[in-house]
Amino acid sequence: MKVYTLYREQYLPISIEKAWDFFSSAKNLDKITPPEMGFSIISELGDEPVHSGMLIKYTVKPLWNIKMKWVTQIVDVSAPHSFTDRQIKGPYKLWEHTHHFHSVAGGVKMTDEVKYGLPLGWLGILAHSLVVKSKLEQIFDFRAVTLKNFFGQLNERGHVAG
Repeated sequence: MKVYTLYREQYLPISIEKAWDFFSSAKNLDKITPPEMGFSIISELGDEPVHSGMLIKYTVKPLWNIKMKWVTQIVDVSAPHSFTDRQIKGPYKLWEHTHHFHSVAGGVKMTDEVKYGLPLGWLGILAHSLVVKSKLEQIFDFRAVTLKNFFGQLNERGHVAG
């Protein structure tokens, strides 16, 4: 299986605690997911933040409006600095998404690192180059714009960007 990595970073003018409160609530996932993904959490989640072993079940339409179930498990939680969600069931052969939060001047630097692999051997490699890579980039582009609209944006020097 070929493993791919998607890496993004964003500077937000909020405290690390506020970033943790937002991102560690699975209920906020639908706010930062493009509407056309048809994202819907089907797990009964309380207001508790993510914790090791937590399972999140949802439905999503990753490609071609085909609805599928996706189950992720939260692993490696280090509040308020990082957590990782790992696919248990879903469209990928491998999905491991690590969220990092670092205090910086004026706010927080948030990074996403997604390691993923597709099933179907060479067909998965072809699908990645034709569709999957650009779709994931669009999803994370949407997320970046949405977060900027929610919280504002910092540049790397800790100044609010215009």
